[in-house]
Amino acid sequence: MNPFQQNESKETLFSPVSTEETPPQLSSPAKKTPPRIFGSNYPLSIAFIVVNEFCERFSYYGMKAVLTLYFLYFLHWNEDTSTSVYHAFSSLCYFTPILGAAIADSWLGKFKTIIYLSLVYVLGHVIKSLSAFPILGGKVVHTVLSLVGLCLIALGTGGIKPCVAAFGGDQFEENHAEERTRYFSGFYLAINAGSLISTFITPMLRGDVQCFGEDCYALAFGVPGLLMVIALVVFAMGSKMYKKPPPEGNIVAQVVKCIWFAISNRFKNRSEDIPKRQHWLDWAAEKYPKQLIMDVKTLTRVLFLYIPLPMFWALLDQQGSRWTLQATKMNGNLGFFVLQPDQMQVLNPLLVLIFIPLFDLVIYRLISKCGINFTSLRKMAVGMVLACLAFAAAATVEIKINEMAPPQPGSQEILLQVLNLADDEVKLTVLGSNNNSLLVDSIKSFQKTPHYSKIHLNTKSQDLYFHMKYHNLSIYTEHSVEERNWYSLIIREDGKSVSSIMVKDMENETTNGMTAVRFINTLQEYVNISLGTDISLIVGENYGVSAYRTVQRGEYSAVHCKTEDKDFSLNLGLLDFGASYLFVITNSTKQGLQAWKMEDIPANKVSIAWQLPQYALVTAGEVMFSVTGLEFSYSQAPSSMKSVLQAAWLLTVAVGNIIVLVVAQFSGLVQWAEFVLFSCLLLVVCLIFSIMGYYYIPLKSEDIQGPEDKQIPHMQGNMINLETKKTKL
Repeated sequence: MNPFQQNESKETLFSPVSTEETPPQLSSPAKKTPPRIFGSNYPLSIAFIVVNEFCERFSYYGMKAVLTLYFLYFLHWNEDTSTSVYHAFSSLCYFTPILGAAIADSWLGKFKTIIYLSLVYVLGHVIKSLSAFPILGGKVVHTVLSLVGLCLIALGTGGIKPCVAAFGGDQFEENHAEERTRYFSGFYLAINAGSLISTFITPMLRGDVQCFGEDCYALAFGVPGLLMVIALVVFAMGSKMYKKPPPEGNIVAQVVKCIWFAISNRFKNRSEDIPKRQHWLDWAAEKYPKQLIMDVKTLTRVLFLYIPLPMFWALLDQQGSRWTLQATKMNGNLGFFVLQPDQMQVLNPLLVLIFIPLFDLVIYRLISKCGINFTSLRKMAVGMVLACLAFAAAATVEIKINEMAPPQPGSQEILLQVLNLADDEVKLTVLGSNNNSLLVDSIKSFQKTPHYSKIHLNTKSQDLYFHMKYHNLSIYTEHSVEERNWYSLIIREDGKSVSSIMVKDMENETTNGMTAVRFINTLQEYVNISLGTDISLIVGENYGVSAYRTVQRGEYSAVHCKTEDKDFSLNLGLLDFGASYLFVITNSTKQGLQAWKMEDIPANKVSIAWQLPQYALVTAGEVMFSVTGLEFSYSQAPSSMKSVLQAAWLLTVAVGNIIVLVVAQFSGLVQWAEFVLFSCLLLVVCLIFSIMGYYYIPLKSEDIQGPEDKQIPHMQGNMINLETKKTKL
């Protein structure tokens, strides 16, 4: 039920029947004036609601900003699975508002629904934070905790979504329409402020702080969880000040039942010789009042236009998944600031705050002065086109990234590089199982230029035979390899001869835009290397090879190292975005202890700033599509159907996320091709929507306004004003 109608019903219920029987001065006890903000007409209770919304949006968007990278690099899922689970979670967050609205309208009321589901919300954050502690079990435990936490968060955030804004509107007197409008504007600013700040801060908590020797996802999830606790506490503190309208029935359920009865009744009577009815919903007349049936008829006209809308959300919501994954393959150094890949999401709320007044005050007015009838449906169609262009730009960036990436080993292929740590040149011949030469090369001593050669195998796994000529000696070794991997053959001194070690290298991707390092220790004693506060590794003596460790991008000019009997420092130089480095610790008589540096995988070359055009385009599309779409929808539906319309709008977002989930799991396309696919699909949907809009005849306000609407027009306007601002609700 429309929350503003609830206030009206309540006033009618408690109005005196006759002023003659009850003298005016005795009609009711004097109402206690609720506390006001600095003597204004704004009830103090709304301050608690606005602060609650800021903290809740901080917690939701802060957690969501690092979610994809958590899946990819903590749980070690592949990109498609990470994307699919991300969008499954997003979809669930937009299905649960229907449940929250039903609980509030039919059972608990808004206040208790917010309190109880916020407790569920907090529990979800706690479990989600625990899932990021490496010491708590293995991958299975982390996965189970993560999924349970996400389900509880989805229930919490979705359940309170339809309640908080409307509950704030309930706090105002009916004659304070202007103050209510300003409250909704402040509420909207709180939403975007929470989103803006959290998407900037939580990636820093993840990347700039080390926990257990790696990115601190536990802190990145824990801080948003703490903000949700604050949100709950602040909201509960205002309990005694709130107006708490009782639940008065769920209009969404009434609409669904009315439609279902009309359909079932029509099918029951399809074979009988009875007069046809003008509209299929007229078959509900036997059970439901005429006014409800008329309102549902008006509603279904708008809902028909909603059919193409999910495809737009399928593109928009990939900012936190596919676009974040794209950013991990780019260089975040902007000169004046270094951006984490997941921090790029901050552009969306920032640009929204810029674009809404720009479009309202400048662009739309200029278009109007040019004599162009830029209707709401046309604005939505243009918004779809802008999203198409955004994904075309994303595909272009992805192609550029792929051009600069090192080659990939395919089926029955490996990439092999040879590192000669001997004192002199070595001639190497690689032989296959049939003694055919796969590679012949001469490798100089400590050759610093990385060079991977592609080796073709006869099977998926194979033994390779290596013939090395060193001085006058011939040495034969054998090593096993598997397809689609990168390997380094390390040649080392072995007395007057040489021997070899085969190690598997990192693939051409490193961790979330960070740099990966490993060490080879040529000394005769182990070395303990400290790369940061919580990052250290021990490299065994006599050509011991360490595992890869990821570190933040930056200058490492004095890395502290320690052996059994002495301390020393190594200059590793600049470790850049996305690169993989090999350091060989040597002891030269002339230069002393030093690290011989080799870049196995080159750093990301494409600047992350190239994502700015796609973010600008998709955000402009969002402002034209989302803001205009809700405004148009609300103008076309009767006031009794506003809550149903909001539920349907949220469902289009949920379905859009399901589309991404399906495409990510089953398309099998490379990333740039997937971007092109989404762009083309939305373009086709835009054409369909434009045709539907062309034949749609908008209703005038007097055609849909009933008696109740005329009594409370200011209440309708407040709901529209809030919902058309931004869909981060």
